[in-house]
Amino acid sequence: MEENSLLHFLDDTPSSHYRKTCDGYASQNDGDDHSDSSDPANARERLEHLLNQPANKFCADCGTPDPKWAALPFGAFICIKCSGTHRSLGVHISKVISVNLDEWTDEEVNCLANSGGNATVNTRYEAFLPENYKKARQDFATEERASFIRKKYELQQFVTDPQFSCPLRKPGADKHHNQQHAGSRHGTFRNSWRKKDPDHKIVKKMMDVAMVEFVGLIKVDIIRGTNLAVRDVMSSDPYVMIILGHQSMKTKVIKSTLNPIWNERLMLSIPHPVPPLKLQVFDKDTFSSDDRMGEAEVDIQPLISAAREYQNSIITESAQICTFLASENSILAKDSVISIVDGKVEQEIVLRLQNVEHGELEIKLECVPLSQ
Repeated sequence: MEENSLLHFLDDTPSSHYRKTCDGYASQNDGDDHSDSSDPANARERLEHLLNQPANKFCADCGTPDPKWAALPFGAFICIKCSGTHRSLGVHISKVISVNLDEWTDEEVNCLANSGGNATVNTRYEAFLPENYKKARQDFATEERASFIRKKYELQQFVTDPQFSCPLRKPGADKHHNQQHAGSRHGTFRNSWRKKDPDHKIVKKMMDVAMVEFVGLIKVDIIRGTNLAVRDVMSSDPYVMIILGHQSMKTKVIKSTLNPIWNERLMLSIPHPVPPLKLQVFDKDTFSSDDRMGEAEVDIQPLISAAREYQNSIITESAQICTFLASENSILAKDSVISIVDGKVEQEIVLRLQNVEHGELEIKLECVPLSQ
């Protein structure tokens, strides 16, 4: 019985937990009527019902009132500051979705409902939180908040009683351990010349991310590519990767075209200090590394400044804030305009891809300051 419980715990990683949650709902609803399953209004209504439950009116991690974000694999409603740390964990651990900014599917709401909300999440992931341990609060510094969230979800340090926990070896660990010791007998200095364990680089990167303070969100609409370079025999299978600081996301792959239309929205947290937004276009290959098809960098600081300045604006009609002129030597293929549209500060950009024969990439940016 104890062995089965232990195996169940080891298998219950965030990704497997999310998969089993969704699979469970799929199996429960196989014989049901799915007439409303794709209705966004129905999903929104159910989401609001979950958000209005008493335990969900406060951030599951720090207690901030009126959380407007959700960590979907765990089923927790969280505030925007905690959402920044959840994003830095990577989507394989925590998938963050905005209650107001994103369109929810019925499956996503089902997974959230099945998780039980903040009360169930904290009962599970804070089950053995030490009495003298300080849980994150609203006034916690960024690094303290990040440390708690990583221990709670990624490392799951509070899921089991520490007095019954023990270090577990992966299969083959003993063999590796013996080989390492056998190798060290051949000479005292041999190991000092070997390549260093990359784990320290991973830890350093995690610490760097934990120290980052986020100032808002940027929505990146990847619209289309034009006249992209050929990387296969006659065409390419392009996709776009966006990078902002330590974060990265990529679009779907469009097969066999030099003029792909993505119309896909990606969203990243904006760290402080604000780095440039990097966009890289690749050709997807099956049996070799993906080929580069150009890149570009965008300074998003003017957009952020405009969003802060006009966040409380009462302007109801569309209006231009500023214009950046294109030129032969500019990365802009067309003039780029920052404007207010329906109360949102947006920038439409057509980029001339760099370090490639030819190609353009059309995108649209929207900045959402932290205060919103």
